[in-house]
Amino acid sequence: MTVEDLRKSTEYSGILFEPYLDWCAGEGLPVVEDFCVDLHCVETAPWARAGVDGAFVHLRGRGDFISVFLFDLAPGARTAPQGHLYEEVFLVVSGHGSTRIELADGTARSFEWGPNSLFAIPLNARYQLFNASGRERARLASTNNLCLIMNLIHEPDFIFGNGWRFPAREGTDPTWYEGGGRHSTVHRGLGMWETNFVADVTGFEVKAWNARGAGSAHVQFGLADGNIHAHCSEMGVGTYKKGHRHGPDFHVFIVSGHGYSLFWHDGDEDFTRFDWKQGSVFAPTGGIWHQHFNNAGVPARYVATAMGSTRYPFTADKRAIKRGVDVDVRKGGNQIEYEHQDPRIHRLFLEELARNGVACRMGAFMDESRIPR
Repeated sequence: MTVEDLRKSTEYSGILFEPYLDWCAGEGLPVVEDFCVDLHCVETAPWARAGVDGAFVHLRGRGDFISVFLFDLAPGARTAPQGHLYEEVFLVVSGHGSTRIELADGTARSFEWGPNSLFAIPLNARYQLFNASGRERARLASTNNLCLIMNLIHEPDFIFGNGWRFPAREGTDPTWYEGGGRHSTVHRGLGMWETNFVADVTGFEVKAWNARGAGSAHVQFGLADGNIHAHCSEMGVGTYKKGHRHGPDFHVFIVSGHGYSLFWHDGDEDFTRFDWKQGSVFAPTGGIWHQHFNNAGVPARYVATAMGSTRYPFTADKRAIKRGVDVDVRKGGNQIEYEHQDPRIHRLFLEELARNGVACRMGAFMDESRIPR
């Protein structure tokens, strides 16, 4: 008997509720439940609350703290003004437009966005999204923690109708809404850029992080002084990252290039594979091993979001993951070094590169002669 069966049974009537899912059902939107989704292809429907079309994207690895909403704006459309007591980080999937955010002091900040822009709405600030095109639709993916807040409070009117403001979350530097920000160095030399708006994550400067894989580059973002983590990683041509694992809720959005990822649990005989391109999003389930591969002739980038930022890890598990995500599993970390990976992994990668006419560049990072053919 499933949990849903139990909930519907007489014996369990009135318990095992999840207020967030009940709220979603009441909004009347399509709900996509899958491991990997192409956000360009998700079916949307009119969303009365937002004033535009939308959908809920509930990936299998979303965990308990965050999920994804998809906003689908028709040409020339705008969302209804709203504010809410949950955090929200937007990634533009397609289209061009602008956002207007009303601050606690009565002033407003506006900025223009395009494909692969990344921005955060300060907690409970009122805002609107505008599609600037008269011909093309605009799609934006919202990573948010409403599921956490709704399951704690159970009261939509309080979440969406509370007038309390958080000026510290809004920031005092207007350039943070124009692409400005502050850089700081965090653990093991990794960089973090604190801001409210990144115009195009595909062109944002990333720094080498070879501990995570061949030619890997990376930057972390601190957005609107919030608890939602975001980072951007790049894989060079002809390379792939090291396999690793972590808890649920890391949502990986592909912003450039194409490739594939492999997933497996300890003891599995085979891998599960998902191919991806710009607009794809997936969320590894908790503890599953996974590894990302660039089989394109151009660098591939992704943006990952999760609950628990670098400044505010939120849970002990997230704090531990940030300290061990690039540490060999044989030394107590959560990463598989190249020399210890299943030899089938590298052989498959070589086949993929040959199929796409791309040269392998892994020789500088591993001894390929030791891989059984």
